[in-house]
Amino acid sequence: MAMQVKPIPTLDERINDIRMRTAAIVNDEILPNEDVLWAPRRNRVDEGERRAAIDAREHIKAKVWEAGLWAPHLPTEYGGMGLDFLAHAYMNEVLAYSPGAASLFGVVAPNSGNQTILVKYGTADQKQKWLMPLIAGDMESGFSMTEPHNPGSDPRSLDTTARLDGDEWVINGHKWFTSNGIGADFFIVMCRVEDPTGEEGRSGDMVQMIVPTATKGVDIVRGIGIWGRHESDHCEVKYNDVRVPVSNALGKVGEGHQAAQDRLGAGRVFHCMNSVGAMWRAFDLMVERTTTRHVHGGLMKDKQFVQGFIADSYIDIQSARLMTIDCAEKVDRGLQGARTDISAIKIAVPAAYHRVVDRAIQVFGAAGVTNDLPLAGMYLGARTLRIADGPDEVHQILIAKNVVKEFEANGGWDFGS
Repeated sequence: MAMQVKPIPTLDERINDIRMRTAAIVNDEILPNEDVLWAPRRNRVDEGERRAAIDAREHIKAKVWEAGLWAPHLPTEYGGMGLDFLAHAYMNEVLAYSPGAASLFGVVAPNSGNQTILVKYGTADQKQKWLMPLIAGDMESGFSMTEPHNPGSDPRSLDTTARLDGDEWVINGHKWFTSNGIGADFFIVMCRVEDPTGEEGRSGDMVQMIVPTATKGVDIVRGIGIWGRHESDHCEVKYNDVRVPVSNALGKVGEGHQAAQDRLGAGRVFHCMNSVGAMWRAFDLMVERTTTRHVHGGLMKDKQFVQGFIADSYIDIQSARLMTIDCAEKVDRGLQGARTDISAIKIAVPAAYHRVVDRAIQVFGAAGVTNDLPLAGMYLGARTLRIADGPDEVHQILIAKNVVKEFEANGGWDFGS
């Protein structure tokens, strides 16, 4: 069924136009062809079906280009839409209605996040060597930050080192959940600097390094199996005396943590808007099912248990959506207080997403866990989001600290600002 998208009276015409044109492609080109587009992901296919999927995706990408909707995260000078934060968030809501649709609009993690960081922190040479091929699709990239022996929620614990040796950095460390690890041509690696000379920066400070995966000493140990699958493209990687030129430092020494937060902070809001769009799809599938499925002498829509599911999911989606939009507006205005709201939606929205999809699966019964529907993938994604980009508990601590600090300074919390 088509996504019901109408202009929002409180939004400016530009954002409404983007939402409507995005929805038109999702409804007309993507939803009717989901079985073909993503067949290789869901089922075993022959070469003809694989080729049909590739051709269908390229056809839609061409439509996106023609509509001027390609790469919303990139500035216009790099071939993107140059969208501001809020417009991008509203566009994500529509794209996420169909799992995988964002990739047909040029937004593919981790490449899109790495592109954004290279645009902001990269030198002219780095942009020419790494960013432009990444945008053109001639290269793939990965992001290498988390370490198996240290808590990913605490960047201060990261101990992968980059030691200055002449005109090279020598990298040693052990990472895992390095995204896109199998197919990447280069990684952006979070390191802690060792530079006794102080020429490049203060020892102990963080820096991100561009590391080609073909470099001697880069050991991609495995693609980590997740959710019962034998393998994923999130890899365990060991860096053993890996040498890269000094010029491969992305940004200045000491900017590594901020660069990661630039990436993750915006990403948390976008993930939440993506979750809202996915919830919207799960809700529509569930309600449509209740209007056609007969059980125990009547339609499911007339059963009180199911009516409770519909009502609770409506409440979850509305609450999650409004919280996320409010947060996105604060981020768009550059308000410092947005950090508390980012943590709040990071906790609340994935939990709501999990509940909404869980109810939809229950309504569909056995069909809900099959590959015939997107619900099973949504369910796993929702649960993963409660860990990704910082577990719930870390964000709860941050919220509490910010609230207490405000109480001590001003005697209360202003929910109206």
